[in-house]
Amino acid sequence: MKFIYSLGLNLYYALIYLASIAGNEKAQQWISGRKNWKSQLAAYGTKKNKRYWVHCSSLGEFEQGRPLIEEIKKREPDSEIILTFFSPSGYEVRKKYPAANIVLYLPLDTPGNARHFIDLLNPDTVFFIKYEYWYHYLSRLHSKNIKVYVVSAIFRPGQSFFKWYGNFFKKMLGFITQFFVQDSVSGELLRDNGLNNFTVTGDTRFDRVIEVATKSVDIPLLKKFKSDHQLFIAGSTWPSDEVLIAKSMSALIATGVRIILVPHEVQEESIRDLEQTIQKNNSDLKVIRFSKTTEEKASMANVLIIDSVGLLSSAYQYAELAYVGGGFGKGIHNILEAAAYGIPVLFGPEYSKFKEAIDLIEKKGAFCVNTAADFSQVSTDLLRNETTRVVAGRIAREYVMENGGATSRILDAIQARKD
Repeated sequence: MKFIYSLGLNLYYALIYLASIAGNEKAQQWISGRKNWKSQLAAYGTKKNKRYWVHCSSLGEFEQGRPLIEEIKKREPDSEIILTFFSPSGYEVRKKYPAANIVLYLPLDTPGNARHFIDLLNPDTVFFIKYEYWYHYLSRLHSKNIKVYVVSAIFRPGQSFFKWYGNFFKKMLGFITQFFVQDSVSGELLRDNGLNNFTVTGDTRFDRVIEVATKSVDIPLLKKFKSDHQLFIAGSTWPSDEVLIAKSMSALIATGVRIILVPHEVQEESIRDLEQTIQKNNSDLKVIRFSKTTEEKASMANVLIIDSVGLLSSAYQYAELAYVGGGFGKGIHNILEAAAYGIPVLFGPEYSKFKEAIDLIEKKGAFCVNTAADFSQVSTDLLRNETTRVVAGRIAREYVMENGGATSRILDAIQARKD
């Protein structure tokens, strides 16, 4: 099985390489970003203080790891943080993250890369955020008796670890020092499979969104755009989300609503496609871009597209209702960012892997929409019925606040193991 695993990774690398030659920007970043990792790591120098390695798959996992990193730096100001990413969507956005001493792409999981990377890095403690289990890295860390913690972990019966063919993947779980899981269901699944080294601590993302909501940045242009209207924000959207929303835009705007779209991809081609999608379904609407407008022009528009990164989490503070994208693809993006501001959240049907979505639907603080008709009805009902909307928003915020504190629980548990 180890041979098949390695073969699969090499095939994956080959496909990424071919995509980079064909001009795919993310593939090019994935390849070029890993070229000089040895010299980058060697240039950083020898370890002077306690060194933590924190690995995140992408930007979403970084938001889970960030509270942990920043709490470590508060408790141990002289500690060194080495932050790695697998995906360009994480690295390219956070490569200058100030709380980390150095930010790198994680080299492909081969025996040689794992050996050289870990020997050069020489970490004291390792955190893998939520998921990503790389056999050769974990095996090397285990052989060197370096403690590895998985933070905000969540497990489901359908994962490869628990399949009939999953012994190889389950072996990786045996390399982990301690799992800090989001819920008791994950813990029981580990226990049923002979793993008792887990603690139910919750999800560190709650700590992050609480902090962001508390320190939200004022965005005057959005205030001017909203004026005295109700505001609907669709964040982290993909084309399938945008088509669904575009079909209902005119009806929403006719009731006095203004709409902000914050697409997941902000490249010029993606923004042009989004503008065309809106105009195709709503030829009478005035659509503007955040980067190309003024407060005066914004006040006269119906739809605003935020075509830059970093504003979404603060933009939610102005909204009465939010939609979070990804639910018609691989899975929804971060709904907790919106919920933290006390507004109801809508999303598509692919949410089964996200505990917070399941919980909020059950509590009626969030709502799933399967079709454009669903979206139109649910969004219109919530915007027209203030009592229902306010109650749903309060439920969403209370859920976020009740689930904070995972970061401290994790670090306190690790400290207790040392005492």
